[in-house]
Amino acid sequence: MTTTLLLIRHASNDLLQEHRIGGRMPGVYLNERGRAEAQALAERLARAALAAIYSSPMERAQETARFIAERHSLEVRLHPGLNEVDCGQWSGQPADRLREDPYWFPLRTFPSRVPFPGGEHSWEVQIRVVAALEEIQSAHSGETVAVVSHADPIRLAVAHYIGLPIDLFRRLSIAPASLTVVAFEPIPQAPHITRPRLVSLNDTAHLEIKGNDREER
Repeated sequence: MTTTLLLIRHASNDLLQEHRIGGRMPGVYLNERGRAEAQALAERLARAALAAIYSSPMERAQETARFIAERHSLEVRLHPGLNEVDCGQWSGQPADRLREDPYWFPLRTFPSRVPFPGGEHSWEVQIRVVAALEEIQSAHSGETVAVVSHADPIRLAVAHYIGLPIDLFRRLSIAPASLTVVAFEPIPQAPHITRPRLVSLNDTAHLEIKGNDREER
């Protein structure tokens, strides 16, 4: 039986509009636009047969997840493996200012080699988010599950499942409140083993307000 994970990036917030890198800054909530995006996403998924909803611990992710959970009478389950990238010293900083930092170009070009100053390596993020998704899909065999996380964790997970090198993961776009679907299909000769298949990437058809696709941590 196929297990389907709906990978959802949280909806918009003021940090996106201010072009600041959020990282794990506490107290970042959805703004008016973000609430409209989350509501539109919840309406799109209203008829989906969701077995569970998991979320990053960050407030903006939990808020987005709750919009969906309310339509399905489900409890939002927090999973630390879905957390945002730890951006270390860059958390809360304007992206325009950071472009002058000597770490900016190496980190953007060779993320497999260069961590955020005082923060995580991209490969560390990939390991933990893939481990979280594997745990979730194993716990919900044959079911459909919503998973609310952040841009880079979703991109790194997709890169893993399609065999894209980490240094190229930023070529994948993940907009606010977007929907990315990964299906895990059992192999007939070994039904206890599943193979991942990317069904859709960065689907925003439910959004009337076309999003600003700038990156956020």
